[in-house]
Amino acid sequence: MKTPTTTAEIAIQIHKRLLAADHTLVIAESCTAGRIAATLAEVPGASRVLAGSAVVYQIPTKVAWLHIPEATFDDADAVSSPVAHEMATGVLRQTPHASIALAITGHLGPNAPEDLDGTAWVAIANGRNGKVVEQQFLLDREAAELSHGMDSESTRLTRQAAAVHAALNLLLNTLHPEHTEC
Repeated sequence: MKTPTTTAEIAIQIHKRLLAADHTLVIAESCTAGRIAATLAEVPGASRVLAGSAVVYQIPTKVAWLHIPEATFDDADAVSSPVAHEMATGVLRQTPHASIALAITGHLGPNAPEDLDGTAWVAIANGRNGKVVEQQFLLDREAAELSHGMDSESTRLTRQAAAVHAALNLLLNTLHPEHTEC
């Protein structure tokens, strides 16, 4: 089988793997603003594997909708491994019919703190075994690869596309039949 390279190809493979594993996915998105769910929903039959997506841009929304303890934000930046972890486990708790969750949080600019500009954290939580996989992405390299040869209207939009691609690629690899993490 050809390794999927485009975001659309990755979405199709995720759909197939979710079906094969009898998983239902729920998503919590911050910096991607629903683009991950929208990408997966382009695959025919997406409703068989996609429960939905919570777009939680602001900290108060993350606290209210996902029940993330406010202390998490006192101890860590909103773009951090602990917050991505809490987002994934929180959206999974709020969606009992889902078996796996993907969460993403990031600073995509403009006006992001310099040390976090172009950074995203992704977490994938498996409700069947309780495991959570987390990964940080520095999106400028991924954004440059995606925008090669294309006119990019803004760094933010290019970084959003790169974040969607990176998050879906991590999910695909996590769902790989030989992968034992999740």
